[in-house]
Amino acid sequence: MKYKAQDIIASGEWTYGPAWPVVGLDIGSRGSKGVLLVNDEVFTAFIPTGLYMQETADELLRRLLEETGLQRSDTAFIVGTGYGRISLKYDDIPYQVVTEISCHAMGAHAVLPGTRTIIDIGGQDSKAIKIDPRTGKVVEFVMNDKCAAGTGRFLEKAAVLLGIELDELGPIALESKDPAPVSSQCVVFAESEMISLRARGERNNDLEARANIAAGVHLSAARRVNNLLGRIGIEPGLAFTGGVSNNPGMWQVLETLLKSKFQVPGIDLIYAGALGAAVYAGRHAAASPKIAAKYHARPFVREKTAAAGPIAANASEVEFDNSLAC
Repeated sequence: MKYKAQDIIASGEWTYGPAWPVVGLDIGSRGSKGVLLVNDEVFTAFIPTGLYMQETADELLRRLLEETGLQRSDTAFIVGTGYGRISLKYDDIPYQVVTEISCHAMGAHAVLPGTRTIIDIGGQDSKAIKIDPRTGKVVEFVMNDKCAAGTGRFLEKAAVLLGIELDELGPIALESKDPAPVSSQCVVFAESEMISLRARGERNNDLEARANIAAGVHLSAARRVNNLLGRIGIEPGLAFTGGVSNNPGMWQVLETLLKSKFQVPGIDLIYAGALGAAVYAGRHAAASPKIAAKYHARPFVREKTAAAGPIAANASEVEFDNSLAC
């Protein structure tokens, strides 16, 4: 999908578009996202994460280039992030990896400049991140990656147990008037609770049981996320990123629990990590004398893409924000 940069930011001017195309690739545990930035244009792509991370990343890059009409040789820099970032390697394009925490922070900051607190819920972990609104850099974070409770995987399991598609779970939860008690902090025990609640509802011909269980699942997951926020605090300027940010049930229950509204940008914040990676790619390209010399000597014109010689890639992981690692 193509966006005009000024249309996706909440306030201020867009200052993140480099003169030459750069790409951010967020290889998640369940879904993978790509963002290509050039000048005032933002292009996005999404695909399910495959078995092989490099193939997934290559397909994202192919789709982004196809949509823009560019060639691989037009790409000035790539930054990879997310679950599968350490598996990626490019020999023909300059490349670095940056932690997903830093990239989600920068991506949210780029489109929501007032952001101070981020909730990021992905397929296998959830994070609470505090950032500096002046720079988009991470100040503090806490992460749940040891248990599936409070993650997208927990919601996927709940959808399966309720016999519905994952994208139906949130809307069905919004129909509930009396959320069922799903109190277990362990996913294994929560599954047992859900099975018992569903069986009871079917025995009693309770037509609202499914919605109430779905709502209870969302409330249970939201409480786990709230516990993370309790460790770093909440400051005004709240953003919700990651794949679960598309779930309206989770969006509503978190706003109710936190007594705070999420900011809404003009772009889906499942792309926050990839967007932040692309911003870092632009900065890294601009800081490289070799890359700058190459592209100053050959100004970018989309209609005419001359072949370019390879630049040695450095695939070591780089952390830009306070040496944080995830």
